[in-house]
Formats: sequence, structure tokens, C-alpha cells
Amino acid sequence: MKLLSDILYKVNLLEVLGRTDILVASIQFDSRKIDKDSTFFATRGTTNDGHQFINDVIAKGATAIVCEEFPSELKDGITYVKTSNASKALGIAATNYFDNPSEKLQLVGVTGTNGKTTVATLLHQLFSGLGYKCGLLSTVQNKIGEQIIPSTHTTPDAVSLNKLLHEMVEAGCDKAFMEVSSHAIHQNRIAGLNFVGGIFTNITHDHLDYHKTFDEYIRVKKCFFDDMPSDGFALSNIDDKRGNVMLQNSKASRKTYSLRQMADFKGTVLENTLEGLLMQMDGTDVHFRMIGKFNAYNLLAVYAAARLMNEKKEEVLQVLSSLKGAEGRFEVIRNTERKLTGIVDYAHTPDALQNVIETINNIRNGAGRLITVVGCGGDRDRAKRPVMAEIACKGSELVILTSDNPRSEEPETILNEMKTGIPFAKNRNTFSVTDRKEAIKLACSMASADDVILVAGKGHEKYQEIKGIKNHFDDVEVVREFL
Repeated sequence: MKLLSDILYKVNLLEVLGRTDILVASIQFDSRKIDKDSTFFATRGTTNDGHQFINDVIAKGATAIVCEEFPSELKDGITYVKTSNASKALGIAATNYFDNPSEKLQLVGVTGTNGKTTVATLLHQLFSGLGYKCGLLSTVQNKIGEQIIPSTHTTPDAVSLNKLLHEMVEAGCDKAFMEVSSHAIHQNRIAGLNFVGGIFTNITHDHLDYHKTFDEYIRVKKCFFDDMPSDGFALSNIDDKRGNVMLQNSKASRKTYSLRQMADFKGTVLENTLEGLLMQMDGTDVHFRMIGKFNAYNLLAVYAAARLMNEKKEEVLQVLSSLKGAEGRFEVIRNTERKLTGIVDYAHTPDALQNVIETINNIRNGAGRLITVVGCGGDRDRAKRPVMAEIACKGSELVILTSDNPRSEEPETILNEMKTGIPFAKNRNTFSVTDRKEAIKLACSMASADDVILVAGKGHEKYQEIKGIKNHFDDVEVVREFL
């Protein structure tokens, strides 16, 4: 247990009613998790406002309330704390409650639309290979050393995040690498954390259902680098046209990486095949197991970050050359007897799908056909649906539109919106199959020697969410079954 006054250190306090020398058993923002001597943070979410649960949590045993507005009725014996931003206060309080774990290891954050998972995962693999005990916080999984902890969000809530970081410190981790989503930045889940470095991969249209405009999405991403400390590093991909924008107001040491222009860390793709990448990395030729130009950027970002963390070039390249990246990211499944290749990828944005298709087409160099199976998630950015279909059709010989995670929407509604993006000349070569398993089965049955089947959108996910229920579904399993 900790004193409330200690937990509120560095929180912007506007007014306090009651004692702050009371002991706190837990800090919570979820009213369902309140127990005796909890402190409740009344945060405002997209669907619920914590202020409406204040009386409920007091009845459950909460003894302190941190809020943006005092309730009309104040209970005796309860401490009320007013702050300008309850979600930011929660982030700072969580770091205090768990003894500021991010100050006891080196924490690096990775943000951007695409590549976050791969870069964070590669960093964890690389530094583990260099002899460090590391933590990982990613979309696919969280790890403390090699212990795997299931992941539910790209970036956990502030309490869960600091608890995980505290457990990493307790387990002896030297470093931790985490994906930093735009939602996490905007919702102050990372408030109070101490980052030694931040990496920007790229930015394309995504999450506009949440951020509403692309400019706002960019602004939120940029906040991560604006808040980076002066003794940290801000590493940005300047081949992305917003790459320099991310660095503009950062107090950190500003560094760049590029495949196309002069930068602090320069890479060049020499060969790109299904066997891997041959790259020149800072003047040294290295073969990597990973495939595709987008992975060339990911590898270069990881290399640059490691060098900025004072690791030796030769050791970094030696370990990095043997790594295979994150699950469900350009995962290759082959049937050598039928001469077929299946590729499962998490590409669920127009830019990511374009990159994957271009990579496959460059590698196959005219041999065989590309058969693409793709869908779009329900209850998410609808504007990208026709765009995704158009990209798939223009880059593939055959396309099968299917369900992704329809969530609360009707799959047929999503497919109909995707169909509006099909170029007229591609109508004959585009099919619509609502059942994702049947769509993959059709793709595999239509394939002949030298064809490549791309199954895009879900990648590492082991479920399909339909009407609020998560049913087991694994693209890799299904591709293996029918290929």
C-alpha cells in the first residue's frame, strides 16, 4: 500500500477535499474492479464517463476519487481530488504506484501506422540475442524475458502497462520495447513514462473512425516525439513525407533513417527474394532472412536504434541477420509439391496492403499469378474499404473479397462497400465469399503452379469477431489446411 500523497506526485492538482495521508490499496479507472481502500480515477472514455460511477465505487470501498468535476454530493470520509485531466493523472499516478519502473530500465517506444509490431519484436529479439534480458509490449504478445503474456491491446491501459513494466524490472530486465498506438498517446496511457528513445515508422490513413481527421491522427503521433526527453533519441523514417514533421519540436536527439536519401542511417536493398533480403546497411552488405522492402525499413530502424543505444555495429548485424520478425507478418507457407506459396500478413490498411502486394509482385517477377484474399473490419474506418478492394484488384490477377472481423456489422454490408472500389475491367476476376474459411479454400483450389496466395488483414490473430463473439480462427492454420 502507498500513501495517496505519494501516488499524486507530479499530478496537476486543482483542488483537494479531504486527507492525502491515507493508504491506497489499488488505483483503478474501471468501476468493476474497485475494492476496499481503492483510489478511483474518473476518466472520460469514448463510450463511458467515469464521473457517473463515483457513488457506485464509494459504495464498493473506494476512499479517494480523482476527477475533473466534483460530484454534487460529497460523502464524509472520502478524499476528492480535482485535476484538469483525469486520464493523464491516472498515467502519472500509475508510474508512482508501481515505483516508476520506466526509470529503472531503458524503454523504447515505436509508433507509426505500419511496422510497429515487427520493429518492437525485432528489437526484443535482437537485444535478447545480444545478451540482455528484455521486455516486450506488442499487439501480438507481451513478454518478460521469454515468458509470454497474452496481449489484448496494442498498448495496455496505464495501470496494466506500469504493472507489466514493474514486473519486468522485478524479473531483472535491462530494456523494454513497446508499440505506442495513437489511441494510447491520445488517451494518456503513456503519461509519466520515461522513454530513452522513440521510433517513427510511417503514417498512412488509419483509425479515422477514432481520430476523425488525418491531420488529427498526425498531430497525436507527433505528440509522442514532442514529449520525448532531451537525453533521449527521436528516430524517424524520412522517406515518409511526415518523417521530418515528427522531429520538428522534439527536444530529443533527432536522428533519421532512409533507403532513398542521405540520412544518419542509410540502407540499400541489393536483392529481394523469397529467400530474404540482401542489403547494404551503413556500408556493409548483409543477408537477412526477412522479405520485402517494408521489412528493409523495419530492419534499418532496428539497426539504427541499436546503434543509438551504443551497441557495436558488427554484433548488431550478426544477430539481426538471423532474425525472422513477428508472427503473422509476411509469414510464408509453401507447398513444394504443387509449387505454391501462401503468404499471411496483417496488412489491414491501404498502404500496408499496397506494400505487401508490391513486394510479392517484385519477388515473383512475372511468374505465376497473385491471388489475394482480403476483407475489412467492421465498426472501423469505412473510407478505406473501396480503397483496399481497388489496391487488391490492381495488383492481383484474382481477388476474393471476404470477411475480416465484421464485429457488429453485417459482413455483406462491408463487402458491398468494398465492391464499389473494384475497377470495371477487374469485375470478372473478383469474387465475393462471405465465409473467410471458404474464401481461403477457394483461393487454394484455384491456384496452380508458381501462383502466390496472399491472405491479408488478420495476420497473427487467432480469432474472428462476429456479433460480439470471438470465434477461433487462424489464417495460417487455414492456409496450411488447404494449400
